[in-house]
Amino acid sequence: MSKVLASAAEAVALVPDGATIMMGGFGVCGLPENLIDALHDRGTRDLTIISNNAGLDGFGIGRMLITRQVRKMISSYVGENKEFERQFLSGELDVELVPQGTFAERIRAAGAGIGGFFTPTGYGTLVAEGKETRIIDGKPYVLESPLHADFAFVRAWKGDRQGNLVYRKTARNFNPVMATAARVTIAEVEHLVEPGEIDPDHVVTPGIFVRHILKGEKYERRIEKRTTRP
Repeated sequence: MSKVLASAAEAVALVPDGATIMMGGFGVCGLPENLIDALHDRGTRDLTIISNNAGLDGFGIGRMLITRQVRKMISSYVGENKEFERQFLSGELDVELVPQGTFAERIRAAGAGIGGFFTPTGYGTLVAEGKETRIIDGKPYVLESPLHADFAFVRAWKGDRQGNLVYRKTARNFNPVMATAARVTIAEVEHLVEPGEIDPDHVVTPGIFVRHILKGEKYERRIEKRTTRP
């Protein structure tokens, strides 16, 4: 069965209301822009989104916040989105804030089949409330659970029709670990090539983890905060 889908619209048609979706990206780098925009346009609702950040106002996940398609966000850094802030402070949006290293490890643990792990991060804070704690070698730790999802939307620089993926520089970020941690991973790539065109030594995400793949279009390549010298 071919893994290649004709469009992002065809891909997001697989996602039901109420789904939990991991979305790769760090700031505005490495976002699965086509899949996010298609999901926004389809109007799928009551979603739980697992993403390091919540996009910008009117861009990325930020578009779905405006249309109230997101019920819950599980994130690490959310400081660039005023609508997120408004919904969070008003109680309209359920938010689980996770320290960034813990966030990455919880996703990796899900992909590796690890049932939980102890970390010193967050001990003695609100992050540790209701969680098991333990003293190991005289140091306090908090038990954290893995993060799973129904779907993972990831973006790669290059992929072949069998789903093998290669990432480029900073755009790699959370995409590889998320690709392993969901029941269904959908990858959008900038360059879709034939099997055998990618050197096996360069593959970061093997095709075994990818259910569907599509060629993305019209990436904005935004700069989150443009700064110049005086």
